[in-house]
Amino acid sequence: MILTLDEVKEFLKLEYDFYDEDNLLQLLMTASEAFLLNSTGITFDSSNSLAKLFCLVLISDWYDDRAIIGKASDKIRFTIDCISTQLKYCYGGDSA
Repeated sequence: MILTLDEVKEFLKLEYDFYDEDNLLQLLMTASEAFLLNSTGITFDSSNSLAKLFCLVLISDWYDDRAIIGKASDKIRFTIDCISTQLKYCYGGDSA
């Protein structure tokens, strides 16, 4: 996994003892990594801060507007497209 549950909760400013959302957050974490892989064709790990930011931005957007899970909303589409392009062309190989 690129992110830990604690990192996601911290980014979303959720209390660490707020367990009711853990399953949803895990789903969003997995989906964001799949989105990143589908966008770039590259598998990233937790050492790449830009990949982590990509996932955090998507997770935050999806968490805030649960009606659109599975795609980026218009408000963050430009950010996601820019990060995705950088990750795709600046980090070659199978893993980064």
